[in-house]
Amino acid sequence: MDVQNEKCVMVIDENLPSGMIANTAAIMGITLGKQMPEVVGAEVHDKTGKEHLGIIEFPVPVLKGNPELIRSVREKLYEPEFSDLTVVDFTDLAQGCKTYDEFMKKMEGVTGAELNYLGIAICGAKKKVNRLTGNLALLR
Repeated sequence: MDVQNEKCVMVIDENLPSGMIANTAAIMGITLGKQMPEVVGAEVHDKTGKEHLGIIEFPVPVLKGNPELIRSVREKLYEPEFSDLTVVDFTDLAQGCKTYDEFMKKMEGVTGAELNYLGIAICGAKKKVNRLTGNLALLR
C-alpha cells in the first residue's frame, strides 16, 4: 500500500454507546488486518528489549456517521467505480450473533436493504476514499 496515495477510514454510527463504537472499530480493524497484512509493521522493542507487536503503519481516522449515511456510502461502494477498494461493514445482525455459524445463516436470509449498519471501513485510493468520506467529521 502506497501510504502517500492511499487512505483508510472508518465511519461509525456516532449515536451508538461507547462500548459498541469500540467493538465496531475493533472488529472492523481485525478484519482489515486479515485482508491487508502488509500494512502491519514489524515488531518493535523498547529500551529494555521487551517486544511489542507491530501496529498499522499509518493513521486510520474514525469518522462520525449515522445509519442512513453509512448505508448510503455502502451502496455507493457496490458501484464498479469503487470495486478496487477494500471494504468491511459491520451490522447489528452481526453484532447480535453468538457464533459465526449463526451469523452466516442469518445473513443468508436477508438482503442488503434489510441490514442496519453500525460501521464501515474503507481502504484504497485516497481520491476515491475522500470522495466518499471527505466531508465527514472525526468521531470524538
